[in-house]
Amino acid sequence: MRQWLCGALMLALAGCSSDKPMINTSQSLVMESSVLSAGIITDEPTLTSRDGQQRASGVLYNQRETPVTVHYRFYWYDDKGLELEPQEPPQTQIVPAHGSTEVVSQIGNLTASKVRLYLYL
Repeated sequence: MRQWLCGALMLALAGCSSDKPMINTSQSLVMESSVLSAGIITDEPTLTSRDGQQRASGVLYNQRETPVTVHYRFYWYDDKGLELEPQEPPQTQIVPAHGSTEVVSQIGNLTASKVRLYLYL
């Protein structure tokens, strides 16, 4: 009984270490199925650092005959998986027919080490 109580107490204390939930940041690209169905493909976003800014970018490719309007949002995380503030609002980009376009986000928080790109129509 005592071991169980100690384990429960440690688990409760671990959960109180931050006011923000930790997120598994190993998945850096999230695409709704409708985006793929619309003919949009992409790779995981790349992360670079320059002049005190972290920059994330990704290239969206359109495999279809018509332009596609894509909505996207970048989410920034630190080494512990905590989401960083301030959050950017969702953005919109038109990917030309049989073309490509780059989506970009920048953050001045140097603790940012991971990013997630979320794409939807």
